[in-house]
Amino acid sequence: MPDYVFAYHGSKKPETAEEGQKEMEKWGAWFAQMGDAVVNPGNAVGQSWTVSGSGINHDGGANPLSGFTVVRADSMEAAAEMAKGCPILNGGTVEIAPVIEM
Repeated sequence: MPDYVFAYHGSKKPETAEEGQKEMEKWGAWFAQMGDAVVNPGNAVGQSWTVSGSGINHDGGANPLSGFTVVRADSMEAAAEMAKGCPILNGGTVEIAPVIEM
């Protein structure tokens, strides 16, 4: 069964510790719902930089990454169904890509 990367974009940081705790509970419930399909729960990430042949852009680009998770699913469609439950969808998006074994 292949692995898929969920790349999270958007959403806002919680303004209070209480809001942060509520968000973490939502993520924990979603991970629990997916069970063993979660290969690596990943993490949120800080400000990204974009490196290209013309230099380094420090602003994260047009759609900066905000976090990632790796899941195992039967197909891209099955992974997309899992992603539909992601808490980030209340203001953000999930990009899905298959992990290609080399």
